[in-house]
Amino acid sequence: MNIFLDDPDFAEMILRAEQAIECGVFPERISQGSSGSYFVKDLKGKSIGVFKPKSEEPYGHLNPKWTKYFHKICCPCCFGRGCLVPNQGYLSEAGAYLVDDKLGLGVVPKTKVVWLVSETFNYSAIDRAKSRGKKYALEKVPKVAKKFNRIGLPPKVGSFQLFVEGYKEADYWLRKFETDPLPENTRKEFQSQFERLVILDYVIRNTDRGNDNWLVKYEKQDDGTDLSDKDIQWTVNKEPIIKIAAIDNGLAFPFKHPDEWRAYPFHWAWLSQAKAPFSQETRDLVLPRISDMNFVQDLCEDLYELFKTDKGFDKATFENQMSVMRGQILNLTQALKDGKSPLQLVQMPRVIVERSSTGSQGRIVHLSNTFTQTFHSRKPFFSSW
Repeated sequence: MNIFLDDPDFAEMILRAEQAIECGVFPERISQGSSGSYFVKDLKGKSIGVFKPKSEEPYGHLNPKWTKYFHKICCPCCFGRGCLVPNQGYLSEAGAYLVDDKLGLGVVPKTKVVWLVSETFNYSAIDRAKSRGKKYALEKVPKVAKKFNRIGLPPKVGSFQLFVEGYKEADYWLRKFETDPLPENTRKEFQSQFERLVILDYVIRNTDRGNDNWLVKYEKQDDGTDLSDKDIQWTVNKEPIIKIAAIDNGLAFPFKHPDEWRAYPFHWAWLSQAKAPFSQETRDLVLPRISDMNFVQDLCEDLYELFKTDKGFDKATFENQMSVMRGQILNLTQALKDGKSPLQLVQMPRVIVERSSTGSQGRIVHLSNTFTQTFHSRKPFFSSW
C-alpha cells in the first residue's frame, strides 16, 4: 500500500514507522491543534514524522478534539472555510511539499500521502467492535476468520511529514531577534529563507499562516572556547546556522479567493522582513521557472495526479483551485520582475487565470491563447481576520 519506488529513503522511513507500530511503539497524539495529528516514532521511540489522518482533520467525522464541534454549534456562520474543499487537508499538506520541491524552495519538510494503522488513532466504536470480533473469530474459528480481508483496524490515509529537530516556533525567535539582532550574513540568510516561505504561501494561497505554525532553527556555531590558545589562533569564527521550516500547510489550495466572512491574511506580511524587496537570489531562483507557462502547466498536472487519488475528487473544483494558483503565480511573476516586496505582493489585485475552452490543446502552452485572466473584486466582510 505504501510504495515509493522513486524515493527509497522515504519508503525506508515509513517501513520503520510500520515496524515500530507492530512492536507496540504507537504514534502519540499531539495535544496542540484542532485535529487529530500524531508524532510517529521508530523502534527506539524517537519521533520520525507527523501523521495527519484524513478522517481526523478539523472537519473530519472522526476528529478527536471537541474544538470544532463547539465551533459548529456556537458559531455556525463562521464554521469551516468556504473557499476550501472540505476534508482535503492531507492533500494540501502533500501538495505544498510538491510545490516547494518543484520551485526549489526547500522550506517544507518532505511530505507524502501514506496509509497507517494504529490503536492510538481515533476509530469509531463500530470499527473497534469489528476488529475485536474478527480477532475473537480468529482464535475460536480459524477457518472462518481466514475469509476476512483484514483482521485488525482499517488503515487510515493521511499526510506523513518528516519530523524536523531543533526548531522552535517563529514567534519565539522573532521576539529574540528584536533584542539580540542577527549577524549581517545570518540576517541575509534568514531574509532569503523568509522570502521562500512567502513564495510558497502565496502560490498555494495558504489560509492559515500565523507566526506559530512556521518554525525557525537557529544554532550558534562553536566559537573555540574549549580549544587551546594555539588552536584558537587558527580558529575561524563560523556564522550561526538559521533555517526555516514551513509546516501546517493543510489549509491551502482554495477553489476561490476568500470573499465571505474572513480574509485569512498572511501574518508574515506585518513583519519587518516583508517590507524589503525580494532579493536578487530569490528572483534568480524562482522567476525563470514561474515565467514559463509550460512549467506552470507541469506543476498543475503533478498536482492533478496527487489530488485525483482522493475519493471525493471533483475535476471542476480542482480546475478552480488551479485557476486561483495560476493567478497567484501571475502576480508573483510580475512582483519579482518589478522588484516589489512581500508586503507589496499581497496588496496586488487578486487574479484568477482560467483555462479557456477554446484554447490550444498542444503541449506548448501560451498564456494569450489558452487562459483567460480575470480580477476577483469581491472582498470578505473582515479584511484583517
